[in-house]
Amino acid sequence: MPHFADALRSQRKIKVVALGSSSTAGAGGILPFPPRLEMLLRQRFFGRMIDVINRGIGGQEAPEEFSRIESDVVAEAPVLVIWQIGTNAVYKSYNPAEVKAALEAGLNVLAPLPLDVVVMDSQYTEAIIGTSGALTLANTIMPMIADVTTGRRVNLFRRFALMKRWVDDGIPLSELDDGAPEHLHTSEWATNCVTQALFGAIDEALAPEAIT
Repeated sequence: MPHFADALRSQRKIKVVALGSSSTAGAGGILPFPPRLEMLLRQRFFGRMIDVINRGIGGQEAPEEFSRIESDVVAEAPVLVIWQIGTNAVYKSYNPAEVKAALEAGLNVLAPLPLDVVVMDSQYTEAIIGTSGALTLANTIMPMIADVTTGRRVNLFRRFALMKRWVDDGIPLSELDDGAPEHLHTSEWATNCVTQALFGAIDEALAPEAIT
């Protein structure tokens, strides 16, 4: 993350933009990851005014999010963008090709700008993997996201794989959602753990820069 590292070295006021859907915006009265991440970053890099600007809108997916990249991301001049996609692609049965095209187009817009990008894929909850059709679509879309980010040399935070690992290790799937009838949005525990893991990944990526 060279741009984020440079900003931490030379700037006191630093902007991060979180672009996404309801797991970015917040749902079910649970504090979402952007303000949690902001607190962790401010604690870690004491003395900097790090703002994580929440640009999540519930129900959206990469095509809708792409349509507001200029206004909601570029206009803010951030040094780090966290783009959360994939959840509604599965939940609402989007065409994977449409999601891929929007992701590629969005990354094309961001590529020449002095900022770093982290793409975050879907959560792993019953609504996403609880039926054979949804699981099949999820197992198509998550590798597609990985292929695009690898090809563009963009950071990928593999939330889907992380949460799946929790279940594989014995955490009940029911513990990962907020208990609403849709079984879509992450629980307080899962949201906190995802945020901690995202913060840890960012901190690890910055470690070679020896920033204090």
